[in-house]
Amino acid sequence: MNQKGIIYGLTAYLIWGIFPLFFKQLEMVPSFQILAHRFVWSFILVVIINSVRKEWKNILPLVKNSKILGTYTLAGSLLAVNWGVYVWGVNNGHVVETSLGYFINPLLNIVLGVVFLHERFHWSKWIPVGLATLGVLYLTIEMHSIPWIGLALAFSFGFYGLVKKVAPLNSLHGLTLETMSIFLPALGYLVAMNTIGQGSFLHSDLIINILIVLTGVVTVVPLLLFGDAVRMIPLWQLGFLQYATPTCQFILGVFVFHEPFSTNKLIGFAIIWIALALFSVQELMVRHHVVVS
Repeated sequence: MNQKGIIYGLTAYLIWGIFPLFFKQLEMVPSFQILAHRFVWSFILVVIINSVRKEWKNILPLVKNSKILGTYTLAGSLLAVNWGVYVWGVNNGHVVETSLGYFINPLLNIVLGVVFLHERFHWSKWIPVGLATLGVLYLTIEMHSIPWIGLALAFSFGFYGLVKKVAPLNSLHGLTLETMSIFLPALGYLVAMNTIGQGSFLHSDLIINILIVLTGVVTVVPLLLFGDAVRMIPLWQLGFLQYATPTCQFILGVFVFHEPFSTNKLIGFAIIWIALALFSVQELMVRHHVVVS
């Protein structure tokens, strides 16, 4: 068992779990501007880190490799979708539904691991996957709409993890290329917003401006930890640790932000929680069997 990978992964997921507390402070900033700022300030931060560590001699040749650049541009695009949907969800009163996406994601990792990485699982693993699917279908029927926030977050981050799993670079080099791929479009958008007088940065109070700059820090730190963890431990183990994120988000959504949580939603979530509990028991049994053996 890779203890360092587990610590890195758990730390990243706990930081993501308390993200709503941070982004709720930026409710007055349009979600798309927050997304753009996350990429701009994240890229600036990784530029500083690479400069201090004198990494540019290793990174610049990578930019000339079209295959590597394409891989990390795809990863950056998946991050853009994930970050955009997440920030919009949090700042529009859907913290509970954002947690749904990250409850689903560990089970989605099973499917992605089997389909794309040819990982082998016992047939019983498909039982929790089926239950989770049933829970999503129940929520869709009862809410009279597809829980698109949760599904978008689950699939975008699931595929991001898959790309990072097969990508060749370490977390810092990879994150540099990911943020670089979106940096210019994000910067151009922010400049355009400021030009027409709709930009929030430097047009808000000092605290908001500081928080906008800090979006880079709160973004880069857990992503670097996650990038290392995903290369150290299996996807199924990473998915197991991921429960920390949606659990924190769910608690914040219901008990701190007092979002409505109906009986019908409770039933749908309960089906998914049962699926996760079953998955957890299966994994513990497998680990126990390996230790005993």
